[in-house]
Formats: sequence, C-alpha cells, structure tokens
Amino acid sequence: MVGSSLTKKGQVTIPKEIRELLGLKEHDRVLFIHQGEKVVLKPLKGNLLDLKGSVVPKNYPEDFNIIRKKVKKEIVARRSARE
Repeated sequence: MVGSSLTKKGQVTIPKEIRELLGLKEHDRVLFIHQGEKVVLKPLKGNLLDLKGSVVPKNYPEDFNIIRKKVKKEIVARRSARE
C-alpha cells in the first residue's frame, strides 16, 4: 500500500510505483470511479474516435441534421419556458 498527500488545490501525486503499474506517462488522462466508500483510478487510453460503434442508434442511419434541428427546437422551448 502506498500513500500520497493532498495539496491546497486538491491535487495528489500518483506514486511512481502506481504510475508504472498502470503504465501512466506524463499528460495521460485518468478516470476516477466512485464505488461505495472507495475510488478506483483507471487509465484513460485512446480518444473519442475509439468509441465509434459502441452505441447502437435508435434509427439507423441517424440523420444528424434532423437531430440538430430537434435539439435547437428543444433549447428554444426551454429558454422560452424560463422567461
């Protein structure tokens, strides 16, 4: 078990042993997963394009122009409701 201290800014240095274990390098991104009373640190590898195909669309193929128009209409409706 290894520990680390929290700075005033809420930052923590990940100990070298853990960085090596997870294969973390400078500028790598990490994900914090809250599980009950513990938090799991997981390396984030890849980018948004790596997720291509991971979500099945309701209608295939999706028409993004229709989706954009629908979202814009909903935003206008919400703003109007607030006023």
